[in-house]
Amino acid sequence: MSNTPPPSDRRDGLSAVSIVIAACSLFLAALGVAFGMRAIDEAGERGTTAASTTVAVELVDFAIEPASISVSAGGSLIVTNGGKSVHNLSVVDTDVITADLSPGDSETLSLASLAPGTYKVICAIPGHEALGMTGTLTIGGDGGVAAGDGHGGHGPVDFEEMDRIMRERTLAFPAETSAHGAQEMEPVIAADGAKVFELTASVFDWELEPGVVVQAWGYNEQVPGPTIRVDVGDTVRIVLHNELQESTVLHSHGFTLPNEMDGVPDITQLPITPGDSFTYEWVVREPMVGMYHSHHHAEVQVPNGLLGAFYAGEMPLPDGVPTPAIDMPMVLNDAGVIGLSLNGKSFPATAPIVANVGDWIKLDYMNEGLQIHPMHLHGMPQMVIAKDGYPLANPSMEDTVTVAPGERMTVLVHATEPGVWAWHCHILTHAERSDGMFGMVTALIVQ
Repeated sequence: MSNTPPPSDRRDGLSAVSIVIAACSLFLAALGVAFGMRAIDEAGERGTTAASTTVAVELVDFAIEPASISVSAGGSLIVTNGGKSVHNLSVVDTDVITADLSPGDSETLSLASLAPGTYKVICAIPGHEALGMTGTLTIGGDGGVAAGDGHGGHGPVDFEEMDRIMRERTLAFPAETSAHGAQEMEPVIAADGAKVFELTASVFDWELEPGVVVQAWGYNEQVPGPTIRVDVGDTVRIVLHNELQESTVLHSHGFTLPNEMDGVPDITQLPITPGDSFTYEWVVREPMVGMYHSHHHAEVQVPNGLLGAFYAGEMPLPDGVPTPAIDMPMVLNDAGVIGLSLNGKSFPATAPIVANVGDWIKLDYMNEGLQIHPMHLHGMPQMVIAKDGYPLANPSMEDTVTVAPGERMTVLVHATEPGVWAWHCHILTHAERSDGMFGMVTALIVQ
């Protein structure tokens, strides 16, 4: 006699078993969700997420995000350069460091050689640590990247301590540093009447702000290099001596000149090798608000400091505007060892612009950086009278003047309002951070 149930009974039995299994599965799933939700709630109460074996880290201009990193022992970091400058990630006092990453590049950094503990991490590109690219790395802890606390993963904020630190930094303005750039350069008049300017490209110590010293690349040991002013019709002779460890050239940006004087390596001339010199000579044809800078390995040489202001002739002023009491360049930078800066200095070492009530100020923004900068003056409007050295038929009043890389924008400011007025780039990460104002900030003082 067969013990096999008839097909109909077998189907009914299997259906019953399936129902029981499905019910158990649903119960276990619900239980798992409950435990999962409890774990998430507990993690939220601790302000952390679970530690991971691999953590993503982004390098930006100029911060490490997140600033507090936690990873399991033996884990790794996926480091991506999300900025506009070359960055790296270095674990201080160890040999664990990424390559120098160009914008958009990534690298997986193994931490297998590091024992559990807390380490300091920085961008080791000269000057970038001082500009804020620091953080902490915890290996082997039970936490992860700090969960949202409203302060970018930095943990609870002591607002009184933050206020104190910010106040100290602001009250240090204007801070003294060892040297200043953009000094007016007097030419030597040659026997044939040419105006001769001698420039030497070299690497030297440059104090961005008190105690922050970088290895700048510049002309005549200034950042920006000496300001050159000539007249229309002058014969200009610029002799460039190369004391760098690599080749360079000099491009007079914005000028109409003979092709062989344009300063582009392997197109208009051979590169000027270390220890060599080259003479650029031409007759100035038209008024210009220009710049001079390297055009060889320029993404490194220019933001590191090989840049300067170059004027020819006089900018015509709108009717009714007298000769300005102040006439100056403001060179903008955001990369290289100089980083976020105005005329080669970072706040609080930027130089204030001091005027008397009723004075007119003529200022030329010159963007030698890699990013657009919206330049904002508090308290008084800016009259834009020229772009790239060419006068505008209809000057415009603007609150914030946008300056793209390579552009020169000429503005007039009528100093009518007494007081100390902030003047800064309005990309806020170019002007403020957790310890206060920095980088592309100065002030107009109307007295």
